[in-house]
Amino acid sequence: MQRKHRARTHEQNSPERIGQVTLMVETASHSQQPSGHHGKAVGISIAAAVGGFLFGFDSSVINGAVDALGAHFRLGSFLSGFVVSIALLGCAVGAWYAGRLADGWGRRNVMLLGSVMFLISSTGSAFAFSVPDLLVWRVIGGLGIGIASVIAPAYISEVAPASGRGALGSLQQLAITVGQLVVLSSNKGLAGAAGGASHELWFGMQAWRWMFLVGVVPALVYGGLALLIPESPRYLVLTGQYDQAAGVLGRVSGEGDPQAKVSEIRETLHKEHRSSFADIRGEQFGLHPLVWVGIILAAFQQLVGINAIFYYSTTLWKSVGFSESDSFTTSVITAGINVVMTVVSMFFVDRVGRRRLLSIGSTGMFLSLLMTAVAFSQQEGSGTDVSLPHPYGPVALIGANAFVVFFALSWGPIMWIMLAEMFPNRMRAMALAIGTASNWIFNFIVTFSFEPMTRKVGLSWLYGAFAFFALLSFFFVQRKVPETKQRSLEQMTGETHQRPGRTPAP
Repeated sequence: MQRKHRARTHEQNSPERIGQVTLMVETASHSQQPSGHHGKAVGISIAAAVGGFLFGFDSSVINGAVDALGAHFRLGSFLSGFVVSIALLGCAVGAWYAGRLADGWGRRNVMLLGSVMFLISSTGSAFAFSVPDLLVWRVIGGLGIGIASVIAPAYISEVAPASGRGALGSLQQLAITVGQLVVLSSNKGLAGAAGGASHELWFGMQAWRWMFLVGVVPALVYGGLALLIPESPRYLVLTGQYDQAAGVLGRVSGEGDPQAKVSEIRETLHKEHRSSFADIRGEQFGLHPLVWVGIILAAFQQLVGINAIFYYSTTLWKSVGFSESDSFTTSVITAGINVVMTVVSMFFVDRVGRRRLLSIGSTGMFLSLLMTAVAFSQQEGSGTDVSLPHPYGPVALIGANAFVVFFALSWGPIMWIMLAEMFPNRMRAMALAIGTASNWIFNFIVTFSFEPMTRKVGLSWLYGAFAFFALLSFFFVQRKVPETKQRSLEQMTGETHQRPGRTPAP
């Protein structure tokens, strides 16, 4: 299952099919399946989605600690950016190998592995005594998050009833945004209680250490829930445990004929082949044109600069005159906006269409980033000693949060939806792996380079560059990105997408 498993795991259910969230409400009240079965599936899916919560938690916990870390360990801009971004390399490795581990050990055991690695990372980071060991803990945490980000949606897709699979799978993306909101709120509370992230809080430990240590709680919850949920029926079939698989299908998925479903899964596993580069070869620089569309789509999602907001927002607002407390508050508000607009996107993506929402998002991001770039062009001072004269501070704040609104409405979730839907079956696994790798690589590049580039060229030029990529993304969507609205996965032949048509009216 390593073959199509990575396809299904990494993208098919985490942030994709998000527009089908209304299906969850409908199936809860109108499904022909027994309500008890649906309730079990929902509960189990929520438990698995805690992996997404860890993903969001880890991606933002560094936000409130980065300045204090820099002061405590005397980090320059290079090392500071490396400490923030190195976890992303661990995420990429963890995600790449998660499918193989899941096929060998089982879904639940790999979830436990992810929770243990995150537990070790949170504890180690909290008690870090030097830069090298902090980097080690960050990488271990990245490995755990990479594993969780793949296994959670895979497990949900394998236990959920067919009628509610898309809606239940969307819990993963929602959990990511909720995790970001919770950790930013936690950071604000801890820093406020200590009088600053670098000040001592309890037992002689600085507040930034407690920010990392809080991660022990969701790690333990995730591990505990993994022990309580049943093993995936697909893995049970893969390992020849047919009766146990039928039992899970009957109790959780509500299958009317579990044995027949087990036979269907056996047949599917028998027919699936291991994806290889041969499936994605083409005449354009060695790859199929649609694969390049996926690679560039994933790259644009990072090149518009979203992680400049979520990894460095507290530092950013402090640099333009906000107090530390106000900077934490602003970061929490930004994370809350991200959650709300992700939910809004869930309701509209199947009604409005993927391409239309991406185009709206590109336009909105360009204008809001341009507004922010203009505001920072009026900055006074340089480096970390920067302030914005009135009224440019509020303009920058409005522009940055408007950018988050348009990103969360469009490119945040829809990029993952497109990667899951746009490829033909024969190339989906490998194409998704390459698209995901592209996203991680550009995530690392933007995150690693943001702080040193801020010092070298200034925030105005950086936000101007993000605005430029947002503008390019609009024309890319119009010329290259296909519309997948209301098309089944079996209709994605690749050839029909060479000249994407106009977005159907909603």
